[in-house]
Amino acid sequence: MKRFTAWRRRPWAGYAVVLAALAAIGVIYAGFQPQPERAEAASTAQAADDLQNGKELFNKNCASCHGQNGEGLKDAKGQPMGPSLIGVGAASVDFQVSTGRMPAMNPGAQMPRKEPIPAFDVNIRTDYEDPAQRKAAEKQKAQAEKNLADLRAYIQSLGGGPEVPTAEMVDPKDGDVALGGKLFRTNCAQCHSFVGSGGALTGGKYAPPLDSADVTPVQIYEAMLTGPQAMPVFNDGTLTPEDKRAIIAYIVQTREEPNPGGAGLGRIGPVSEGLVGWLVGIGLLVLSAMWITAKKPKKPKKLKKS
Repeated sequence: MKRFTAWRRRPWAGYAVVLAALAAIGVIYAGFQPQPERAEAASTAQAADDLQNGKELFNKNCASCHGQNGEGLKDAKGQPMGPSLIGVGAASVDFQVSTGRMPAMNPGAQMPRKEPIPAFDVNIRTDYEDPAQRKAAEKQKAQAEKNLADLRAYIQSLGGGPEVPTAEMVDPKDGDVALGGKLFRTNCAQCHSFVGSGGALTGGKYAPPLDSADVTPVQIYEAMLTGPQAMPVFNDGTLTPEDKRAIIAYIVQTREEPNPGGAGLGRIGPVSEGLVGWLVGIGLLVLSAMWITAKKPKKPKKLKKS
């Protein structure tokens, strides 16, 4: 005890204690600190696994038309079976696959919207009352979301391209509805009609309706960004992200507006209303007049002589 007390009273004892404490703190901190090399290696390995899963999904569902490397294929007559996917970007893949247009079962003039295949069906119902059934559905949905993300990442790795927009970029609450209406009537109404009810085009193609809640703001943004089917591309140089968000706000508000007068009649204005008025209203009046005038009065019965 005397030795320890004598050692503690030496001038350099305080410095030795401070250095020992700092060394101990450093050792403890190093032991609990995550190793950046390990974290980076784990992240790289996970990304490689995701890309491998995306490539396997591509080979299984897409390569028969788009080629093993996404270069596109042609049939024996030289007609394209599937376009090249190099440089189309993740946004194009997300739009085509999430809307069920791809993989295409029966290629034609235009791929119709349909239910996505189970491997990519992110809209699967999960509100089951049975806990086991609900858990199975949630697991299937989570796997579908991962599959779609991995497929997007794989196509993005082939040559870049537009990315999937974020939730903030497509939020209709942040859009200028008045500006969106002007932009929609200028750039979109010629094909989709003034209220987004869709319309026919040439060569068996058509502009799909936008007045359904199934058409999400993300899909509308992706369509403007990538130009699927017969639609032109509205890149950020043509329509800025703010312009796209304004158009989305207009579409969402228009589809939510009620029809207090009864049937909407396509909501294309007085043309459809006048047509129905003439064909139905005046038509019924004419038929009623013809029915009334066609009735002949009955002749009075002659009285018998007594």
